[in-house]
Amino acid sequence: MPQLRIALNQTDSCVGDLAGNADAVLRWTRQAAERGAHLVAFPEMMLTGYPVEDLALRPSFVSASRAALRGLAARLEREGLGDVPVVVGYLDRSEAEEVRENAGQPAGAPRNAAAVLHRGEVALTFAKHHLPNYGVFDEFRYFVPGETLPVVRVRGVDVALAICEDLWQDGGRVPAARAAGAGLLLAINASPYEVNKDDTRLELVRKRAQEAGCVLAYLAMMGGQDELVFDGDSIVVDRDGSVIARAGQFAEECLLLDLDLPAAEERPRSGVAGDGLRIDHVTLGAAPVEPYPVEYPGAVAPRMEDPEEIYQALVTGLRAYVVKNGFRSVLIGLSGGIDSSLVAALACDAIGPANVHGLSMPSHYSSEHSRSDAAELARRTGLNLRTVEVAPMFDAYMSAVELTGLAEENLQSRLRGTLLMAVSNQEGHIVLAPGNKSELAVGYSTLYGDSVGAYGPIKDLYKTGVYRLARWRNEAAARRGETPPIPENSISKPPSAELRPGQLDTDSLPDYDELDRVLELYVDRDLGREEIIAAGHPEALVTRILRMVDTAEYKRRQYPPGTKISPKVFGKDRRLPITNRWREHA
Repeated sequence: MPQLRIALNQTDSCVGDLAGNADAVLRWTRQAAERGAHLVAFPEMMLTGYPVEDLALRPSFVSASRAALRGLAARLEREGLGDVPVVVGYLDRSEAEEVRENAGQPAGAPRNAAAVLHRGEVALTFAKHHLPNYGVFDEFRYFVPGETLPVVRVRGVDVALAICEDLWQDGGRVPAARAAGAGLLLAINASPYEVNKDDTRLELVRKRAQEAGCVLAYLAMMGGQDELVFDGDSIVVDRDGSVIARAGQFAEECLLLDLDLPAAEERPRSGVAGDGLRIDHVTLGAAPVEPYPVEYPGAVAPRMEDPEEIYQALVTGLRAYVVKNGFRSVLIGLSGGIDSSLVAALACDAIGPANVHGLSMPSHYSSEHSRSDAAELARRTGLNLRTVEVAPMFDAYMSAVELTGLAEENLQSRLRGTLLMAVSNQEGHIVLAPGNKSELAVGYSTLYGDSVGAYGPIKDLYKTGVYRLARWRNEAAARRGETPPIPENSISKPPSAELRPGQLDTDSLPDYDELDRVLELYVDRDLGREEIIAAGHPEALVTRILRMVDTAEYKRRQYPPGTKISPKVFGKDRRLPITNRWREHA
């Protein structure tokens, strides 16, 4: 059987940075070629970044993407890398005659496409066949589907090509790869992270390899883009679904692998395969390589446990948002509570404690432990901490206008928000909002107060998850012989906004354990009131929680973006009207 050394580059890219992304392709290709790769691959839309959203509808950006692709092919050739076929994702458009056949499709007919670059030329292009239109995906809004099954012959092996959703949906390129007699199915992906998605992904890849009847290489993107995180976890399985190799999570790497693959048929298959896909075959190398010693037999990287996986997703998302948007430092309001403490720990791990600034802003109602716990957090992590009393500002407001009850409480939070934004403007830090998913769900936050900021790192993490990750992070540090970053008192003390004497979260909210169980059913799984009650939750409690969720939509719309880790993050996934008289709790 012919041998083939493939290089799966599990890399990061930045949306719109065509030059920087092209440089990355060149750099990783050179490294792979120096290690003897015969075929080099990059993730979905590597050249443009993913997702490009409405940039896909700008003809200027589409044209720039196409020009960058041609320029990249020429650069690879000039730098002596042209003999190695390179598969790279980019943004394309349909030709004029195809546009006429797709009436009603997006104007300009953009395509989520990929190309094979070889010897200075674009040897083959193809577009994603299955276009996802659920969850965070709006690809029917942006793209027209591809209608070909691309197959390239490389060193005597026929390699069928697919893009992400082509694997997730039945039919299409997977059975077509079998019909075309492919020895390898290579799928390039930008599949966003969700909790437990690595298990789902593995089972999918196994199933599709069996359906395609060949080795399947699933190459995934790594990094972050706005709310989305990409965890890597590239996988190669044999035709029976057994894992040959698996890359690490949340790390850029080149997964090199020596494969023994079936020899291509003497005459390439042509015609129409499954789902009406036209086989588009290009021969880049008909002769197999001379037999060589196997250097990269395949290995499986250690898997992360759920808490570590979630924590690394949050770190990756935060780091990407800060760095890709040109910031160097972050600012956090530190209350000594569990939420701001976890956000601070994440920030220190993401960009280093020297670039993390904390602001302690005690008021008349702040306890001594809120001050001391914030100071202890700074001591443990090495972040920068300063204290500014808000009590004098509060007194000045109260002398000018009479406020009582909730208005008086919220004034303190809004003074802190104003102070954070003022320091941000003065010093150039990006403000991180510390709100968690439980608080966002029920509206337990103050607009223009604790909700201010440019990014919410734990926006998609329920309060019980906040405690779980805080404990895990401390335990992980202890196992490594390091100082646990989060003070034990911040974890053990009852949560409180400290906006009135003796205030506790439980004065306004149900116990977080029960609250989060109901929220998970209502928010993440879209169950109705009767179904949640039938699952064993008290009727009065369910009615109360659903009422709070339904009436807080206007607050959630004004909360900053944050890292998605669940199937239903507020904003990207869950989109409900603010003006809405339908009530589950009525």
